[in-house]
Amino acid sequence: MSEEDQDAPRPEEAAQAGQAAADGEPDGGAGEAERIAALEAELAETRDRLLRAVAEMDNLRKRTQREKEDATRFAISRFARDIVTVSDDLARAIEAVPAEARAGGDDIVASLVAGIEMTERQLQQVFERHGVRRFDPAGEKFDPAVHEAMYEIPDPTQPAGTVAQVVEAGYMIADRVLRPARVGVTAGGPTSDVQRQADDPGGAPDAAAPPPADEAAREVSGRAAAGGGRHEAPQHEKIGIKIDRSA
Repeated sequence: MSEEDQDAPRPEEAAQAGQAAADGEPDGGAGEAERIAALEAELAETRDRLLRAVAEMDNLRKRTQREKEDATRFAISRFARDIVTVSDDLARAIEAVPAEARAGGDDIVASLVAGIEMTERQLQQVFERHGVRRFDPAGEKFDPAVHEAMYEIPDPTQPAGTVAQVVEAGYMIADRVLRPARVGVTAGGPTSDVQRQADDPGGAPDAAAPPPADEAAREVSGRAAAGGGRHEAPQHEKIGIKIDRSA
């Protein structure tokens, strides 16, 4: 047998190779589908991660911008908290000058008071330019968020929890409390209709109070006099109960 005959494939081997190729086609298609599904899943996961990263960066940008604005608005908070006491001292100095001294015609005292008042007004204008605002809560309802109660005042003419006196005015910087107002609050007074309705929004209106005892006595005496001096006992409704004794 020649070498060419030995190298040539035998018919049996060629048939087996063709059958193997035919049998391997379905396996090759299934493997390709699995690879496509894996790539699509990986693509979806990558897209989700990208969207989350974009959203996180957007939130970070907004938070950084907000913190920057807050730092700009409230940068002078510590300095302003210390300087408002100077405004309080100027106001006390003005109040310490009696009205008689102002009306006495002393030019020195009048010039001194006018200078202090001008300084205090200019200081308030500087505060307002930088977002610092003074507030006086006299007559308002006590709010622990912006008020600091120093003492209680028994005043039955005002609803309980009303700011009756202001010891020191409060200050706000932008929308934050720089210093709460130190106040005196009423205690023991009547509860306002607004406060009563806020405490019990679903409550029914109070029933009419019974007449005083002396008024009821006068009414009974009047009826007795009208009936000739005789006082008849009130007629109560009689309830009859029928008992069957035939049993």
